[in-house]
Amino acid sequence: MDSAETDWVSRFADDVIAEAERRAPGRPIVCASGLSPSGPIHLGNLREVMTPHLVADEIRRRGRECVHLLSWDDYDRFRRVPAGIDPSWAEHIGKPLTSVPAPPGSPHANWAEHFKSPMIEALAGLGVEVHGISQTQQYTSGAYREQILTAVRERARIDAVLSRYRTKQASGQASEPEDYFPYKPYCDLCERDLTTVTAYDDETTELAYTCECGFGETVRLAEHDRGKLVWKVDWPMRWAHEGVIFEPSGVDHHSPGSAWIVGGQIVGEVFGGQQPIGPMYAFVGITGMAKMSSSKGDVPTPSDALAIMEAPVLRWLYARRKPAQSFKIAFDQEIQRLYDEWDALGRKVAAGQAQPAELAAYNRAVHAAAGPLPATPHPVAYRTLASVADITTGHAEQTLRILSDLDGVESLDAARPRLDRAQRWVDDHVPADQRTRVRETPDQELLDSLGAGEREGLRLLADGLDDWTLEGLTALVYGVPKLQAGLPADAKATPELKTAQRAFFALLYRLLVGRDTGPRLPTLLMAVGAGRVRKLVGA
Repeated sequence: MDSAETDWVSRFADDVIAEAERRAPGRPIVCASGLSPSGPIHLGNLREVMTPHLVADEIRRRGRECVHLLSWDDYDRFRRVPAGIDPSWAEHIGKPLTSVPAPPGSPHANWAEHFKSPMIEALAGLGVEVHGISQTQQYTSGAYREQILTAVRERARIDAVLSRYRTKQASGQASEPEDYFPYKPYCDLCERDLTTVTAYDDETTELAYTCECGFGETVRLAEHDRGKLVWKVDWPMRWAHEGVIFEPSGVDHHSPGSAWIVGGQIVGEVFGGQQPIGPMYAFVGITGMAKMSSSKGDVPTPSDALAIMEAPVLRWLYARRKPAQSFKIAFDQEIQRLYDEWDALGRKVAAGQAQPAELAAYNRAVHAAAGPLPATPHPVAYRTLASVADITTGHAEQTLRILSDLDGVESLDAARPRLDRAQRWVDDHVPADQRTRVRETPDQELLDSLGAGEREGLRLLADGLDDWTLEGLTALVYGVPKLQAGLPADAKATPELKTAQRAFFALLYRLLVGRDTGPRLPTLLMAVGAGRVRKLVGA
């Protein structure tokens, strides 16, 4: 990519490199993301990581040293007990996420690790290279001690910034500076943050607090490592401490008084740093959520997506849209259309016909700076694999026979991992009433009720089953109604012909699978086999 006009990633990379040269010439360029492991980390959160990943990856492709920091906000408080968790977990509300036990049955050490682990695994599968930072480790090790002392010393200045956005009290007065304290201790007895700072001495850094549990103590803030800065101060502190050049932020951070807006002023006025450059990113939606397992809740995760689609396809969804553009990720039938689009793009790229932005997004999807992502050696159309997986219920020999006939696939491994993703989609996201079950015996009642024209159509189909290729079977099922209408095989479709074809297809589906619709007929015929098809259509 040598032109800033190529795609949004290249344009941001240009801007970030120029900004880094201005701020910190000769030093590694720092991009950043932040995630809170308070619950399942969903596909909307993934945009927080993928946006800087793609930019950092482009910077590395250009031979520049770039680090992508991923801050795990695991020192945040536990706010609520999610649905499905024992209500007794309410006793942990107010504790750091790393001090809360993991959900029942989890192998992980604590709540935060339980939700971090699948995201770390998913990021590795996506080829996302990050340097993880635990905020629990940072705070409890004293890494931010000087920054905390600075924030507390400058609390009046911080309060003045916040007051520019704060809603006036009923009296018409904003809070007084001495009422504001930017540091929240965790109670040394109950571990919760239900604390109130009652006194502070700037000279000695002695801080007194009381907790709702009844405990109270006086500590020296210069030595205290059981508390954290409030969010609107914590974020800009990290920008300055880490020298962040690029970090995106969600649309929720851009309202007046939000952490991004306020932090942009606090970072310079209090910590002597600069706000990162970076876009606001839009919402990521889901189609087919109603079919998600209730055990997973209403927030499909990257792991859920990677179970039904290959990593390059998921990367592509984030790479092809500018951050400000919203998009949806399909868990329903739309995934088949998405894969058709992906395969069509692959053919355009191979033929040298892709537009520059299309080519850039494709290349970013299939290849990270560190190397290529796993690819399916013999990629069969996803909708075909889904149909085969549905019809065979995952039977390996049957699957290989059909894929060999369909597309010359020599081994199931050659069709993986795409085959496994399609199988998982069928198993997890196709409702039982839409699954395909080929009839064991002919529907004699239906066969006896057919008219002469319908019987003739079935006879023509049975007679034409000798061309056992996908193209041959496709020509056959579309051609029978043409033949019955006295039309040549290459006749253009008319409304009358389309009506006849739909009626013929519906008849075949009823005879083969007992309902009016199903997988694409050529694929279904190939899966069922010529002998069984002839038996079921009464020929």
